[in-house]
This record gives sequence, structure tokens and C-alpha cells, in this order.
Amino acid sequence: MNKRKMNQFIPVIIMTVLLYSGLVFYIGWRGYRWLRPTTSSRRFKIIYTVMIVLAATSFILGRISRVKLLSIVGAYWMACFYLLLMIVPLAHLTVILLRFTKLPRESTRKWAGSITLVLVVSFLGYGMYNAYNPVVHTYEIKMDKRDSSLNTLHIAIAADTHFGLLSDKNHAQRLVREMNKLGPDLILLPGDLLDDDVQPFIDQKIHEILSNLQAPYGVYVSLGNHDRHNGTMEELIEALEHGGIHVLYDEITEVQGQLTLIGRKDRMDSERLSLERLMEGVDRTKPTILLEHQPYDLHIAQQAGIDLMVSGHTHGGQVFPGRLITSRLYENHWGYLQKEKMHSIVTSGFGFWGPPIRIGTRSEIVSVKIQFQ
Repeated sequence: MNKRKMNQFIPVIIMTVLLYSGLVFYIGWRGYRWLRPTTSSRRFKIIYTVMIVLAATSFILGRISRVKLLSIVGAYWMACFYLLLMIVPLAHLTVILLRFTKLPRESTRKWAGSITLVLVVSFLGYGMYNAYNPVVHTYEIKMDKRDSSLNTLHIAIAADTHFGLLSDKNHAQRLVREMNKLGPDLILLPGDLLDDDVQPFIDQKIHEILSNLQAPYGVYVSLGNHDRHNGTMEELIEALEHGGIHVLYDEITEVQGQLTLIGRKDRMDSERLSLERLMEGVDRTKPTILLEHQPYDLHIAQQAGIDLMVSGHTHGGQVFPGRLITSRLYENHWGYLQKEKMHSIVTSGFGFWGPPIRIGTRSEIVSVKIQFQ
């Protein structure tokens, strides 16, 4: 990043830090008002303040230091912080309104705090269930490829696995088990296999677990923005390909003479090739499938002659009201969309980023059943 861009970015960072600090102070103060003992002591104030500061900074400190405990605490703090932001203002407003009744103020404050705690724990459990228990969404589409030698094709898709400390080897084993159960002809993983750090991925031998994925036409991967870790991309690509997984890094491959796969570098990579360049020499009579992590520029893919574009990145919003935002940012933010002859499928992802919860969305595997006609 050059100096000019950095200078433009600094005010944004300062405003973000100030906003976050203000919200943490508000949540912390409301928690203190609920938890403080009848005879408030200086020791309690100090311990409480230190705990809030450590929790509030744990996510960033964990990312910088790569200390596992800090990273795990930080992820759960972000989950609790999000839920508290949704619930505490409502509880606070309720307490204010109840002041106009004859109910004792101290009792209403204590009850409001207790109910808030119950709701946070309940939603945390609900969100974790949604994150760690994927569903299968099935799409049946008809593709206009009269000259294709294929009659049908069954594809299993999973993106945004974010394998790392919390989306761990157990979640990877769950992915392999559920995908193999579908019995697909082809498996596609369009980006964000990692959670910004390749080391937990390798330490847990997740690449070896993924080597157990089974499909007659093979397993193909493209890389996303969170796969851009501190090491080299070759390190990740080598680990995956050692397990028999094919990485398409701005590359094209023809699968058993039946169909063409194109895997692009992430759009944040300034060196990635244009889709027009990648499509040079592609046999348009065969089905052409594009692995594009971020679901932008559907019109470009459609004009280039892509038959099916598979993407992830959006997480479907992951937590409310995220879906309201992603639905306005992307032409297809989740699910299926047909654009003339091109089909676009965007998955909400198998994993999660940051807080290990999903509220209003669900981790998923996508099953696509194509009939050629």
C-alpha cells in the first residue's frame, strides 16, 4: 500500500477504533451496572475493567500474535459482543420505560440483566449450532449444451470453510463425510479454505483430511481473499495438490474431455488475468464452469460464455442484519440466479469468519444437478 493510500486509510482506522471503543464502553458500563456488588469496591472496578479491555482487544491481539488462546477468546468475544449489541439497548430501553411504573428500580435492573444473560447464552448456542451443523441445498438446473456428450452432471460445492483454530479438523472431517455421502461426479471448492493463516491448516493436517474427498471427475479448488496468508501461495497449493486436490490459480483445465473448468485468482490480486484472456481457446461446445470466489461481474462472465459460475465469499451475511447488506452489494448474494444462458450459484459457505456463529443463515453444502439439453 503506497503512502497516499495509507494516509487516506488512517482516518477510517481512527474512526473505527473510536466507534468500537465507544460501543465497548457502553456494553461494559451496562454490564457493570448489573454486576456491581451492593457496596462497590475499587478492586471489583479494576478487575472488571481489565477483563473488558482484555476481551475487547483479544481478537486483534490474537491475529497479530498468533497466540491460540487469544485467538479463541477473541472469536467468542466477537460473538458475545455482537449479541450484546443486539440485546442490551433493548434491555436498557425497557428498564427506562419501567421507571414510569411502580416496580422497584433495583429489581427491574437485576431482572433485565438476568434476561439479557439468558438470551445471549441461548443465541450463542443457537448460532453455534447453525455454524457447525451444515445443511445441503440442492439446485436442479437445465443447461443449453446440445453438443455436449454429457447428459447429466452432479456437482457438490463448498466454499468459505475458513479452516483454522475453530473451524478445525473435526469440521473438515464433517465436510468430507457429508460431501462423499452425496456421491457427486465433481467437487468444487471456490475459495477461502483458510482463515488467514496456513499454519493451523497444516498442523492439523487438514489437507490430508481433504484428500479423502471422492468424485470421479476430481476435486478442484480456487483461492479466495482469506487464503492470502503471510507465507507463499505455493506452500498452500503444494499441500493441497499433495493430497490429490487440483488448485486452479488463474488456470484452465479440461476434465476428461467432457467439460472445462476455470479457476481465477481472487479479485484482490492485482496480477490476476482477465476472464477474456482465460477464455481464449476454450471449446464453447463443452460446458464451461467458472470458480470465482467473489460473486462480482456476473455480466462479464455471461458475456464471456460461462455456463455456470460458482462463488462464495458473502457467507449469506452470516449474522443478522448481514443478509440485508449483502443482498444490496451483490447481484446474487446467495442462492441461484440465471442470467440469460449463464447460471450463477453463490453458497453461504461451510464455515464462518470471526465469531463462530450464524444468526439468520446456516452453514451449507450445495448440490447441483445439471441436465444438459
